[in-house]
Amino acid sequence: MIDFRSDTVTVPSMEMREFMLDAPVGDDVFSEDPTVNELEKYAAEMFGKEAALYCSSGTQTNQIAINVHTQPGGEVICHWESHIYKYEGGGLAKNSGVSVRLLDGDRGRISIEDIRKWQNPDDVHYPITQLVSLEDTANRGGGAVYDYKEIAKIAAWCQENNLPLHLDGARLMNALVVTGQDPKLYAKSFDTISLCLSKGLGAPIGSVLIGSKDFVKHARRVRKVFGGGMRQAGMIAAGGLFALKNNVERLKMDHDHALLLEDTFNQLNWVESVMPVMTNIVVVHLKEKGKRDQIIQKYLDNGIKCMAFGEGMLRFVTHLNIQESDIQQTIEVSKKI
Repeated sequence: MIDFRSDTVTVPSMEMREFMLDAPVGDDVFSEDPTVNELEKYAAEMFGKEAALYCSSGTQTNQIAINVHTQPGGEVICHWESHIYKYEGGGLAKNSGVSVRLLDGDRGRISIEDIRKWQNPDDVHYPITQLVSLEDTANRGGGAVYDYKEIAKIAAWCQENNLPLHLDGARLMNALVVTGQDPKLYAKSFDTISLCLSKGLGAPIGSVLIGSKDFVKHARRVRKVFGGGMRQAGMIAAGGLFALKNNVERLKMDHDHALLLEDTFNQLNWVESVMPVMTNIVVVHLKEKGKRDQIIQKYLDNGIKCMAFGEGMLRFVTHLNIQESDIQQTIEVSKKI
């Protein structure tokens, strides 16, 4: 099967597996796993921050960050299709007791104009605005990348208003490969960053939460409370370390593959439109919305998996297990549908 459903389906290469197998391990709850410690140090230094915390998933790093930044009864500003709101099981309310101010925007991205209108006044009728969260790239926006100038404006406003700024960086490295932005400069705008290792970077498990020493110390306690303390975690952390050292630059290949698919879909008579491709996500809008599931089945019958992405919408995500021959095969199948 050629699997375009998500870049979460990637499997570790033989080189990554060997690196994981050879990784020295210890008890990470005691902060004694040397490989975990190396990964955390490497990730923190990559983004010019003081510390990092290895966790089992991006949902966990996001939820820990929200819990540390907020108090029950507060409010988080984010896009209405952001992952922290839409795909984390209501964790903002369940784990941290906060409500959300959901903003519209451009392809999952919110602007300073969107945000500054919605900081709540000092009034007992309103929850206290406690956090702003961005997502880069924006999954529901088809892998849209933020303009760093806009991020800098948002960061400056957050600083003026004493509000922390968190980044859900599930596909952050895809964004940085596109923009060429220095990770350290980019990270200066954010108080905390959740960086996923198990999507396009190809590690089997995990994300790192990056921030100040004091923040990470608090986050480590919250991770334990959430049941996220791990013991000999170096065996899986090694996959993330290998990914950061070896699999970043090759993300451009995934983007090139996505552009090839975009070009093909734009020529097909059953396609209404294609969301402009910026990274590795291709979102297709169908002319006949009711035929979505039939088209998915036709792809499946030809050995190709793609994903429903809403009414009359398909999503194809390129990743390191998709080769150029897979792209060409998918193009040929698409032309026959």
